[in-house]
Amino acid sequence: MSANPFSLSKIKHIIAISSCKGGVGKSTIAAALSLELSRRGFKTGLLDTDIFGPSLPSLFQLYQMRAKINEFKMIVPFEYNGLKLMSFGFLLGDAPAVMRGPMVTNYIQQLLFQTDWGELDYLLLDLPPGTGDIQLTITQSVKLTGAVIVTTHHTLSLVDATRGILMFEKVKVPILGVIENMAYFTAPDTGKKHYIFGEQKAGVLSKRFGVKTLAEIPILEELSGDLGHYKGQPFIQQAVDELLKSLDSTGTSQTQLTDTAFKEARVVLTFSDGRILSAKAFDLRVHCPCAVCVSETTGKRILDINKIPQDISPRDMTPLGNYAIGISWSDGHSSGIYPYQLFEHLKY
Repeated sequence: MSANPFSLSKIKHIIAISSCKGGVGKSTIAAALSLELSRRGFKTGLLDTDIFGPSLPSLFQLYQMRAKINEFKMIVPFEYNGLKLMSFGFLLGDAPAVMRGPMVTNYIQQLLFQTDWGELDYLLLDLPPGTGDIQLTITQSVKLTGAVIVTTHHTLSLVDATRGILMFEKVKVPILGVIENMAYFTAPDTGKKHYIFGEQKAGVLSKRFGVKTLAEIPILEELSGDLGHYKGQPFIQQAVDELLKSLDSTGTSQTQLTDTAFKEARVVLTFSDGRILSAKAFDLRVHCPCAVCVSETTGKRILDINKIPQDISPRDMTPLGNYAIGISWSDGHSSGIYPYQLFEHLKY
């Protein structure tokens, strides 16, 4: 079957749900978000893009489901209580997927462009872990509205989530927000929150990149089984509320950076609503939050400040979404992402 570009033409928003690291509950969150959107009356679809380990059949207990082809030679998505579902698992069944890159690309394009999605408000793409062929195929083939990053507070998860954010920035896909999953559990006898990976790691991606935290979701029994019984869950409802707000604000004039300048040793940002942010170039360089300057495991600064030239200046400045700016410096450093909130902190 050849690609049909019109299969996505009636979809208003296509949103990638990514984690880059497996085991953080990303597929469960993607399914729950889709169910909540559908429950609110939005026409919603969910595409499981993991060729090697499709999880959607298990999440909805649809092990025997097999895809069908309609009279237009298009794959018909399975409709589950109004939510449209498609997964490579519906094509392959329980057999393992043994294939190389070109075949993977072909199957992903088939799932995207040969599925008869029809008219949708939202199509959520549940991406597999990593930043490889599948992710690149999707970002190069489809105009994504934005991406949601799912992570836990574990150090390794945060490191991989950082890679995911940087990947989407490189392909100019806006980050709509971060969902911190399995952040804590609440003791049934005392009601006290226990942060499994340390409370100090909460919100670390938001602080580092300036991206929005959509929700901090604890370990929940109701999200650990068959999601077909989903009836509405407060933490998921909060995540969807914040996601919709992020979608509304993406690309609005109030968040547009219109000019960047270097004046009197300061980096100056001007926005379309007249707002101006500025900070000393030296201070920005010293407070660079990237992995070269700050330890990923301890969070402590490892940059030797004495090696930073007092007259350091930016060589290139690139707006990143509506929350940060990337700066390449005269000392050769180029991996820093500076959230606008950091400018507020360093403005004097």
